[in-house]
Amino acid sequence: MRILHTSDWHIGRTFHGHSTLDALRGVLDELTAQVRAHGVDVVIVAGDVFDSATPAAACYTLLSDALRGIADAGARVVVTSGNHDSAARLGFQAGLLRDGIHVLTDPDAVGTPLTIDDDHGPVHFYGIPYLEPALLRHRWEGVRTQAAVLGRAMDLVRADLAERRGRSVAIAHCFAAGVEPTPHLERDIQQGGLDVVPLSTFDGVDYMALGHIHGRQRLAENVRYAGAPLHYSFGEGDKPRGSWLIDLDAAGLTSVEWLELPVPRRLMTLRGSFAEILEGEQYETAAEAWVCVEYTDDLPEADPLRRLQQRFPFCAKVVHAPAVVRAGDRRSYVERVRAARTDRELVEAFLAHVREGQGPSEREAEVLDDVLDERVRQEALA
Repeated sequence: MRILHTSDWHIGRTFHGHSTLDALRGVLDELTAQVRAHGVDVVIVAGDVFDSATPAAACYTLLSDALRGIADAGARVVVTSGNHDSAARLGFQAGLLRDGIHVLTDPDAVGTPLTIDDDHGPVHFYGIPYLEPALLRHRWEGVRTQAAVLGRAMDLVRADLAERRGRSVAIAHCFAAGVEPTPHLERDIQQGGLDVVPLSTFDGVDYMALGHIHGRQRLAENVRYAGAPLHYSFGEGDKPRGSWLIDLDAAGLTSVEWLELPVPRRLMTLRGSFAEILEGEQYETAAEAWVCVEYTDDLPEADPLRRLQQRFPFCAKVVHAPAVVRAGDRRSYVERVRAARTDRELVEAFLAHVREGQGPSEREAEVLDDVLDERVRQEALA
């Protein structure tokens, strides 16, 4: 059996205020073409199908079109819910879809497989929807963390497998131990380590298809994250997009291959002085990319996003990141204001606060003195 493992479509997510629906539709069309070209039997979508529990109508349309396209390409589809999905809404969608498209969202059905046969016999697919410990305590006594609920779910899977013959694939949406550290992990994944699931939790199945992390990860030969099909943040810009192509023979897992997906618009982060980025010839290649600019000038620029978009139409993010951060005064702004004894000191405290500790320049000091002197003169005349 040939299986394609994908996840984290996040239908409906915006990219810095820009819709991603058209880009995602194009990428999923390419995924459908890969299903046909590689003779895929089953496509797995491991959670976070939608980006919101209340997706817009256009998001449902995109999902329905994508799933029908995959089915028309000759594959069965197995979908589970993630932490961004409403399991109830996604599960309701299942009843409206054609045969061969299976949406698994019921925690009570975790130990009951969807069985699909090939020439070598049955393959049992165990869909584990995103499990919220607080909602399962009355059903599964003692569970208080993701590690606990995933452990209980996989115990149910292993207990069921002990009564069956054949190969097995499990699907889950969680944060597993061993994921490569990155400052841009998927939102809301862990608090204080409570949600980290030990790798040993997934023992006992031929392949474990994980979702939740937006970059591909190989935790073990048979335990992997596929990542998201689109780049949803600049922190993901250097990570490839695609899915895992898995082959099972009569004995179990035989091979895993990475299939690249196209990137509709590449992401680039430009760092340098504002003038250099705005005028430098070396940045010509960024004109058609999504651009994040980190400019290193000492002082912030006025209206930087609008000015940068004149050169980079798809500039989506601007960060003032001074090359030298001054140690400066560690007092809060309120403390600085309270300590000011004159109007000049008050203005200087404000400028230092908003300009990384840098007070007025020589010319600004002259203007400031003129303004304050004029104010004193006017008060005297009054």
